[in-house]
Amino acid sequence: MIRDRWTRMRTAVHPARKSTPCKFGGPVFAFITALVVTSPAALSFAQTAPPAVANVRIGVFGLFHPHQLTLSAPLGHALVVRAGEEQIVLERSSGVNSVNILLSGSEIVLQSGARTLRAPALTVSGRKNGPTDFVLAVPGKIARHYRGALEIRQSAGHLLAVVTMDRETAVASIVAAESTVDTPFEALKAQAVATRSYLVASRGRHYDFDFCDTTHCQFLREPPETGTMVAQAVEATRDMVLAYESKPFAAMYTRSCAGRTRTPTELGLPAAVYPYYPVECKYCREHPVRWSSRIPAEDAARLRSSNEPARLRAARNLGWNTIPSNSFIVKKKDGENRAEGTGQGHGIGLCQAGAKAMAAEGDDFRQILLHYYPNTAIISIPVIADPLSQSRWEN
Repeated sequence: MIRDRWTRMRTAVHPARKSTPCKFGGPVFAFITALVVTSPAALSFAQTAPPAVANVRIGVFGLFHPHQLTLSAPLGHALVVRAGEEQIVLERSSGVNSVNILLSGSEIVLQSGARTLRAPALTVSGRKNGPTDFVLAVPGKIARHYRGALEIRQSAGHLLAVVTMDRETAVASIVAAESTVDTPFEALKAQAVATRSYLVASRGRHYDFDFCDTTHCQFLREPPETGTMVAQAVEATRDMVLAYESKPFAAMYTRSCAGRTRTPTELGLPAAVYPYYPVECKYCREHPVRWSSRIPAEDAARLRSSNEPARLRAARNLGWNTIPSNSFIVKKKDGENRAEGTGQGHGIGLCQAGAKAMAAEGDDFRQILLHYYPNTAIISIPVIADPLSQSRWEN
């Protein structure tokens, strides 16, 4: 389920942003020569803007506040783990392909067989100091395959893991997390453009890294395999982002809009750089996702429909699936307080359910994006050349 992009992390959000839980605009890319368009035909001409930074830095596993991590090398890959002046090479063919990483006071402790290294921080890369594939895990909780470079250090009493990856790898990893196996190709392309727009226009959401791997920023999992529909959709839309009034904006999206998308101001949120015109969603109107939850009396008294801050406060206490959308009523039923509603997510921007339906009916990704983001343009923002932007990575 897509939760809210405004949910704040308890430790890592930059102090300057704590008073503004939504950051739509992000850095302004000057001199972008895109035209605001209002027709699908116009959207087909992607204008080119100045290049952007190739890589993004993503904090991973922050929700777990880990004190221990394990790192391992997948088959066919070598990892060079550097701790101060010392290093360990992890490779399956060598018989040493994993390390335990522990937090001891302000030091990082690496344990690999009989060898122990200590340092204030460690870095992980391929043999040529470039990106590589690796598996990082919080023991007993989660393990995930990443592609890029890794840095681990102490922060606020726990291990902070930051993966630096090529922008297009990040886009593909997010689209893979946000889509399902039945998502049509054109809907995947629309999701890729929205995802890339968010990465381009909203860098630096956290103090120590650009984005987290939760829905506070964008949900992220493993990168898809080459040749999959997700990988092809990302490649087909490479460098494409959404712009409003000639500036890229952090495009929001939701799982199911309940029949009509919302604006931030409708939900009690700050106005965005892009106004998010409300639009009708035929599919969600005809196929609403209905839900019902029991709500404790004290929480029911504070809940307000169409109020995102109130929904988030309740969700933190009751669980994210308890109040999955802003379209609901609270009433007494069989002696209990129940919230009954439709939709999933905040309801702003691209509706993923509606996009799938539009694609299934023959609309292409430009038509989908124009419907959910009226008065926008698709522009091209290539990346500055960087080793991490290579599609084939060497060890």
